[in-house]
Amino acid sequence: MRVTQTEDVSGQAAARRKVLVIDDSSTIRRTAEIFLSQAGCQVMLAEDGFDALAKIGDMHPDLIFCDILMPRLDGYQTCSLIKKSPRFHAIPVIMLSSRDGVFDRSRGRLVGAHDHLAKPFTREALLQVVNTCLPGGVPEEGAAVAA
Repeated sequence: MRVTQTEDVSGQAAARRKVLVIDDSSTIRRTAEIFLSQAGCQVMLAEDGFDALAKIGDMHPDLIFCDILMPRLDGYQTCSLIKKSPRFHAIPVIMLSSRDGVFDRSRGRLVGAHDHLAKPFTREALLQVVNTCLPGGVPEEGAAVAA
């Protein structure tokens, strides 16, 4: 796989960001994929925690968005397993949820989540989280990204 170079907002070359989106909703996965791809990110999708854990080793993402309410393995359990891994514990995990209460945010922090993003999210809100969590953020709007 070829890693492409893009220009970030400061004009310095930045490796294409790898982002994993974990959500049981195909609509949320597709929306995030479109927004992130348009911003120059390499996106991998997983429909639940088990699917994500199977893919994370191959991808080694720079950032993970993880839904809270999922079948089989919920987002809190998924985040906890990622954060307990010596290999992946440093990857920022952003919890996704339509529930935006203090309890949900606190529980996410307890399992190691970096932040929380309410669903449905806008393109701007999603990219703001990427720019906040990753040094160099995402490339400038309209920057060419080779596949």
